Amino acid sequence: MAKTETKKRKTNIDLTDSEYYFNRELSWLEFNDRVLHEALDSRTPLLERLKFLAIFSSNLDEFFMVRVAGLKQQVEANVSKLTPDGRDPWQQLVDISQRLRPMIEKQNEHFEQVLRGLLAQENIYLLDYFDLNVEQRTYLQNFYEDHVFPVLTPLAVDPGHPFPYISNLSLNLAVVVREPDTDNERFARVKVPKVLPRFVQLPKELGFYDEKGKPAIWTGVPLEQVISHNLEALFPGMTIQECYPFRITRNADLAVEEDEADDLLLAIQKELRKRRMGGSAVRMEIDQNASHEIKSMLMRELKLDEQDVYNINGLLSLGDLMYFMNLPLPELKDSKWQPIVPPPFQRYREHDNTENQLSVEEKSESFFAEIKKSDLLVHHPYHSFSATVQQFIELAAFDPKVLAIKMTLYRTSGDSPIVNALINAAENGKQVAVLVELKARFDEENNILWARKLEKSGVHVVYGLVGLKTHTKTALVVRQEEDKIHRYVHIGTGNYNPKTASLYTDLGLFSSREELGADLTDLFNFLTGHSRQRSYRKLLVAPVSLRDRMIVLIQRERDRAKKGEKAHIMAKINALVDPAIIRSLYEASQAGVQIDLIVRGICCLRPGIEGVSDNIRVISIIGRFLEHSRIFYFYNNGEEEIYMGSADWMQRNLDRRIEAVVPVEEPQIFKELKQILEIMLADNRQAWELQPQGHYIQRQPADDEPVRSSHQQLMEMALQSSTVT
Repeated sequence: MAKTETKKRKTNIDLTDSEYYFNRELSWLEFNDRVLHEALDSRTPLLERLKFLAIFSSNLDEFFMVRVAGLKQQVEANVSKLTPDGRDPWQQLVDISQRLRPMIEKQNEHFEQVLRGLLAQENIYLLDYFDLNVEQRTYLQNFYEDHVFPVLTPLAVDPGHPFPYISNLSLNLAVVVREPDTDNERFARVKVPKVLPRFVQLPKELGFYDEKGKPAIWTGVPLEQVISHNLEALFPGMTIQECYPFRITRNADLAVEEDEADDLLLAIQKELRKRRMGGSAVRMEIDQNASHEIKSMLMRELKLDEQDVYNINGLLSLGDLMYFMNLPLPELKDSKWQPIVPPPFQRYREHDNTENQLSVEEKSESFFAEIKKSDLLVHHPYHSFSATVQQFIELAAFDPKVLAIKMTLYRTSGDSPIVNALINAAENGKQVAVLVELKARFDEENNILWARKLEKSGVHVVYGLVGLKTHTKTALVVRQEEDKIHRYVHIGTGNYNPKTASLYTDLGLFSSREELGADLTDLFNFLTGHSRQRSYRKLLVAPVSLRDRMIVLIQRERDRAKKGEKAHIMAKINALVDPAIIRSLYEASQAGVQIDLIVRGICCLRPGIEGVSDNIRVISIIGRFLEHSRIFYFYNNGEEEIYMGSADWMQRNLDRRIEAVVPVEEPQIFKELKQILEIMLADNRQAWELQPQGHYIQRQPADDEPVRSSHQQLMEMALQSSTVT
C-alpha cells in the first residue's frame, strides 16, 4: 500500500510548484560566495586571493546597482508578483540582506585577520595610520598638504547648506566638528578623491624592513586614513569630534523607452548622463564604529532603511585591492599563461619568416584555405585570440578579394584592434556593416564612442532592434574567389574583446559551410534591415527558434528514456533560470535521463529531489579563468549532437536577445567539445556540487586521487597540441 501511495504521489507532482525552484538572486549570491572562497583558499596564490576579494566586491556593486535597485523599485511600485520560487520583491530584499551579511563579515574578517598578515610575511605592508612612526607620519602630512589637500572640498550640512549629493560608489568621510566657542556640533562630508591612488606608498627609505634587514617591497596606507588624520587643515579653528568612512551605491540601470525614442543613440546618451549622477541610493556601507547619530542622519537623508546599511569592520571598498596585482611579484600570482596558436593557424606562419615573408594576399589566401579545408575550433584563453579571431578580421580588412565584412559587437576593449581593422576595411573600399549593441550594460559609453568612430570611417553602423539586445557573437566575411563568392563565418560564445579573451573561457567556430554562410547572411539582414526571418538552415536563433528547439531536444531524450533506451544530456552554461527549460529537464529526469549540468553562476533548478530531479547533477567551475562558453550535448540514441553558441538558459536570452547557437558537425571538433565537458565533470579541484537545499560543496580529491583541475588540464592539452606564440 505504501508503495502504491508513493507512486501516485510522484505521478501527480506539479512541476510549477515553488518548492522546485531556487531564487535567482539568492543563487547569484551563492555564486559570489564561491568567488569569495577562492580568496579564502590557501591553495590560491596570495595576490590572486586579493584579486578574488576585489572581484567579490565589484560583483556586489553591480548586483546592488541593478538587481537590488530593481527589486526596490518593484516594492515602491507595489508590485506583488511572485517569482517561480514563491517570493515577492520585499521578501527577496529581506532574504538578500540576511544571506549577504555573514558573507561580507567573512570577507572583511579574512582580509583583516589573515591576508594582511600574509602580505607582511611577503614584505608587503598595508598599514593603518596608527601603525606609523613619527618619520612616516611627517612624510604623509607633507604628502597630504602638497597632493591631497588642494583637491579636497569639504561640504558642510547646516541650515545654510543642504545635504550634498553623494555620488555612486564614491568613498566618503562623515565628519563631525565642534565649535569651541558654542560647543555646537556640525556635520560635513569629505569625498575621497578618485583622481588619487587609493593606497599611498611610502618611499623605500621610510618603508618597513623584515627581520633580516631586507627593505619592504611595498609599504603604505589607505588614502582615506591620510585624509582623516590631517583634517585640521580642512576645518581650522574647529575640533574634530568624529570621522568615519562610508560608501553609497545607487541605482545605475538605464531605463530607455525604446519605443518612444526617435534616436536610440541620443536616448542612451541622455540616460548615461543620469547614471553619472546616479539614481536613488540602494546601499550604504559604513565603518561599524560610526555613531548612531551619524548613521541615522545619513539614512534619513539618503532615504535608506536599516536593511540597506552594511556595517563594515575594516577597510571599505575592497574592490580597490586589485591595485596590488600590479606589484612585480610573479611568485605570488598564478603562473603566467601564454596562449598557443592552434596548428591550422600555425601552418601559414611557417612560411612567413624574415627570409621569405608572405605578402598580405598570400597570408590571407593561406588563412582562408585552412578554414575551407574543414571547420576549425578555437578555445580562448588556451588559444591565441590575436592569431585567430583578430587575424581573421585583420586579414579580411586588407585582402583584395574580400568584398564585405559583417559583425556584431556587444562589448569590446577601449583600444580595440578589431574596431581598427573594421575601419581599415571600410577605408579600403570594402562593404562593412557592424551592429553595435548600445544597451550592453555598463559598456554603453564605450560602445557609443566606437560606433561614432566607425561611422566616420564609412562603416554602416546599426544600433540594434527595438526591445531586443543583440548578444550573438558572429562575423561574416564575403570573399570573391575565382568565379564564385565564398562566405566565411565565425560563430562564438564570447565578445570580440582581446582583453577578456585572456580571462574568459570562450569558444569560436570558423567555417565556410554554405548553409552557415547563408544563415548568417539572413541573420544580418534581419539585424540591419526589415527582414523578419523565421527559419534558418542550421542556426538556432533567439527569440525565433532557440527555446523551442532546445525543449524539443530535451524531450527527445525524455522519450528515448521512456522506451528504456540510453539517454544523456550535458550542458555547460553561465546561468539556468528559464522555468520552461527547467520543467523540461525535470520531466526528462523523471523519465530516467542522465543530466549533467555545468552552471557557472545562477541555477534555479533544484537537483537531487526524489521523483523530480534524482538524475540531475549540477556543478559549478570557479578558478583562474571565468567560465563563459556554452555547450549543449544530446546523446540522441547514439547519433550524438553538440551545439555551441552565445545563449544561456535564461528568459532574457531566449526571449529578449538576439542569440545564435550552431550545431557542430566536424567530427574532430565534436570530440574536442565533448572532451571539454567530460574534463569539467571530472574536476575535483575547481568544481562545486549543488546540493538539493541550495548550498554548494567544493569537491576535494581523495588521498589516493590525482588533482584534476579543468583549467590546468586544458592549458596542458593546449601546450601539447602546438607551439607557444
